[in-house]
Amino acid sequence: PLMDKRLLRVFLIIVMVVLFAAAFMFIPTKLVVMKMLPFDNKNELQVIIDMPEGTPLEKTTALAVEIGHYLATVPEVANYEIYAGIAAPINFNGLVRHYFFRKGGNVADIQVNFVDKSKRKLKSHDLAKIIRGPIQEIGKRYNANIKIAEVPPGPPVLSTLVAEVYGPNQETRLRVASQIKKIFETTEGVVDVDWLVEDDMEEIDLRVDKVKAALSGVSTEMVSKTLYMAVNGMKAGILHTGKDREDVDVIVKIPERQKSALDILKDINLLSMNGKPVPLSELVQIRRKTKDKAIYHKNLKPVVYVIGDVAGTEESPVYAILKMRKRIASITDGNYRIKEYWTRQPETTQVASIKWDGEWQITYEVFRDLGLAFFGAMIIMYFILVAWFGSFATPIIMMIPIPLSLLGIIPGHFFFGKFFTATSMIGFIALAGIMVRNAVLLIDFIELGLDRGNSIKDAVIESGAIRTRPVILTTVAVITGAFFMLPDPIFAGLGVSLITGATVSTILTLVIIPLGYFMYYKMAHREHFRG
Repeated sequence: PLMDKRLLRVFLIIVMVVLFAAAFMFIPTKLVVMKMLPFDNKNELQVIIDMPEGTPLEKTTALAVEIGHYLATVPEVANYEIYAGIAAPINFNGLVRHYFFRKGGNVADIQVNFVDKSKRKLKSHDLAKIIRGPIQEIGKRYNANIKIAEVPPGPPVLSTLVAEVYGPNQETRLRVASQIKKIFETTEGVVDVDWLVEDDMEEIDLRVDKVKAALSGVSTEMVSKTLYMAVNGMKAGILHTGKDREDVDVIVKIPERQKSALDILKDINLLSMNGKPVPLSELVQIRRKTKDKAIYHKNLKPVVYVIGDVAGTEESPVYAILKMRKRIASITDGNYRIKEYWTRQPETTQVASIKWDGEWQITYEVFRDLGLAFFGAMIIMYFILVAWFGSFATPIIMMIPIPLSLLGIIPGHFFFGKFFTATSMIGFIALAGIMVRNAVLLIDFIELGLDRGNSIKDAVIESGAIRTRPVILTTVAVITGAFFMLPDPIFAGLGVSLITGATVSTILTLVIIPLGYFMYYKMAHREHFRG
């Protein structure tokens, strides 16, 4: 009927356009969420603890121990290890996030190991979402910033959400970054918010008063060495205990608990040239100031990092960024709004600007590169078909099944409840060759029928009747192999693309391709059909 009635063919074209529009609406309506890679089911994660600068190690350790007691109550946790004051053994994720720099009394890491995945129902990412709330509630009592660091399924990044803040000076960068940090903290689905800026710490600057030292008959070198010994300690000798294998160093310095009380300098006396004791406090100028903060750079440009993670139903950074974009666009620095960059670093830091990085940057680069690879493959495939069939139009008809597979791939991710990931895109590219092969089978047989003297209608009908079996068998083989990918968190997207894309594309190919060639043949031989 489709070959006999033009109205039905027009109606079919309209239906296909509507189906394409409906399929692509799954993405903006968030029925299908796009993400670089879903979280894998690992057997470990890390709890990263950051206390305010200057916090004693004992308090940090007490927090880590309390979190450990909670972790012990989680059935899926096999064991945990606390590293207080130092970083946990470095892994690939920590290498990129610079965890190896973590040291001091205000930091601690907890390495959490889960029971084997075969012995638990919950995946590691679900467990991370479960323990995040109680752990952060414990951290609030200690005024601590706590993050759950999962093993990334793909290339590790500084954090899932990263806002790089640039500006003409550190004050501007900090002012803009603090506003962005507040937006992160008040955005639904954004968790583990932090920024790479140290807390304000009072620093005591001790300098030798050279005039008083000279008048008192004490050398500045002696004052400096005494100060260094008092604050940092100095090796005075070694002690043979008789019990230890190695000798024990004897360090002379002020006890840690007394360092903040500078009155102790009055009790340290230096002998002047005339033999009189002079209190060290009289030879030193004491200045209290705020300690300078570290300034990070990227490609030689000073930057302040605001970081966060995403949790909930929309675990893709793109959607979190879109939620915050309107409020971030309202941030001003003086009389102008800050500039926003998505894929490249700003060329100048003379004006305040923000550049999105983290998982978004990886997602953009991967999908861009896959898109370019797909476009290149399409061009090569087209010219191969042109060379074989000696026609520029016929290969276009043969390549129609490629976009048709999207009618199955995009809704398929919704029905299977999977993210549209980089592996999903790979599945779409892989299907291109398979679906074109099915179209080649049909059109090649149609042209063979025409060479035998059959009418175009008979050739189309005969091709569909004879070539349907190999086309369906090819699709069944693809679907059967792809089903084994569905249980894997990483390659589930590839499996969904192959299964749903091959199914829908094959069904439509058996109808659209013969009909498309029939319509093309009638247009090319219009004079013959009129006669």
